Amino acid sequence: MTSGPDAAGGSAVDATAGSGAETTSDATVAADSGYRWRMLAVVSLGWAALQWGRFLLPPLLPRIQASLSLSSAAVGLALAAFTLVYALVQYPSGTYSDSLSRATLLVPGFLVILAGFAFVGIAVHPALFLVGILLVGVGKGLFASPSRALLSDLFADRPGRALGIYSAGTDIGGLLASGLAILVIGTTWRAAFVPVLVCLGLMGALFVVWNRESYILRRERLAVGDTVRRVVATRDQRERLAAYALFFFAIGGLINFFPTLLVVNGFSETLASGVYALVFVVGMVTKPVGGAVSDRYPRLLVSIGALLFSVAGLAVVLLTGSLAAVAAGTVVMAVGYKTQFPIVDSVVMDAAPDGSVGGDLGAARGLFLTTNAAGPGVVGVLAQFYSYTVAFWVLAATIALAGLILVRQYLRA
Repeated sequence: MTSGPDAAGGSAVDATAGSGAETTSDATVAADSGYRWRMLAVVSLGWAALQWGRFLLPPLLPRIQASLSLSSAAVGLALAAFTLVYALVQYPSGTYSDSLSRATLLVPGFLVILAGFAFVGIAVHPALFLVGILLVGVGKGLFASPSRALLSDLFADRPGRALGIYSAGTDIGGLLASGLAILVIGTTWRAAFVPVLVCLGLMGALFVVWNRESYILRRERLAVGDTVRRVVATRDQRERLAAYALFFFAIGGLINFFPTLLVVNGFSETLASGVYALVFVVGMVTKPVGGAVSDRYPRLLVSIGALLFSVAGLAVVLLTGSLAAVAAGTVVMAVGYKTQFPIVDSVVMDAAPDGSVGGDLGAARGLFLTTNAAGPGVVGVLAQFYSYTVAFWVLAATIALAGLILVRQYLRA
């Protein structure tokens, strides 16, 4: 599952006799190991910087809405459009990263993300804000599948662990966003995006310096039909896709409106941001551990247990009112749903043939993120006509249904 020259960190060394050959081989192995860990670090921190900017939006939404005169429905639709664009770019970016090289997609991804957050930060009109959000969605789509496929190339022996470390970047970014949101309360929300732009620029520059892959530009055909037939080839694959699509739908609504739910239920903005930060603190630990556990034990069984944790934790948040109980429920919920992300990616890539990892992952993630895009819109509408509590019970039921689908498949096996 390599992509272009040196995709796994360098060329093989001829097996020749003698201590000199052994020394050369050891040095090459060490160099290759260093390369793959450097690339893991730079794409993980790049992902963390991207998610830092992304997760600045929920705690800052009340101020952004007031500044730009945006309604709750308009914000929900803007976030849905962001996720939909992100979803649509997944498949072509993953496929082109298979046939060209991972770097050919990742470098433009960095540049488009930078442009998007710059537009968000300078937006003085709703149209500029929307342009920025959509550019971030496109850039994130260019980055997400190729970066995961790159790690699958480099860490073919233990992809779950590498993907767990990578996806923990989401939680590093979310934690930074929560802390920064608290710091900018009382000042301008625009200043919060400056450090995001600096970090993204630095990670993009380091990627260009360290990258060993070639940059390849040529026309390629997207074999959409072949990819779709491959990812839905068996009943088990179709059921897993359905279950994880339901999970992503629920998370799309949950993560965007969780701070708002807490504020509506009586918590201050500061407390809501603090509880929201717990989600990311837990994820920083849970994702690498969950990914490593899924390398050793059946991924499906680990996934089912995590989904049950998600439902239980969310139920505690919705049924209790004290800060301690809500914080405990948030931790349990986060342990459950954060564990899913490295497992979902690994499940898809386990089933993909060599040479099609990026395309298959992109197609599956395109489906997941399309349903994810619907989450904020549904929560926004349900909250407007009923309440945020009703909307979040619907999300809990959706996660439970995803778990039941996987339980049925596990018992059948």
